[in-house]
Amino acid sequence: MKPGPKALLGTTMTHAERQPSFACSVARYRANHVAGGPKLRYRKPADRRSRPQRWHDAVAELTELQAEYQTWLDALPESLADTTTADRLRTICELDLPELASAEPPLGFGRD
Repeated sequence: MKPGPKALLGTTMTHAERQPSFACSVARYRANHVAGGPKLRYRKPADRRSRPQRWHDAVAELTELQAEYQTWLDALPESLADTTTADRLRTICELDLPELASAEPPLGFGRD
């Protein structure tokens, strides 16, 4: 005779019967999802960059985007030169981003 607990009601459970019911958990998940229950949310990883580094990265990203928008504006056909899209592109391209890049944010309390 094998060692271990004795079977209840005289029959042993199979390995699949011992596992938590997958079908029941899926059914509970679907019912919760349909009812508008809480969704699984994952935490965003903490940003370990200093504020000045984040500032410089943001200005660099804006400068790259401005260059892309300038390329888009230059590629617009003449028929679209007076549209809202062209006006918005011109507004973005006229922003003085080199002035933002030259601004140095203050250091903060020895953490930067």
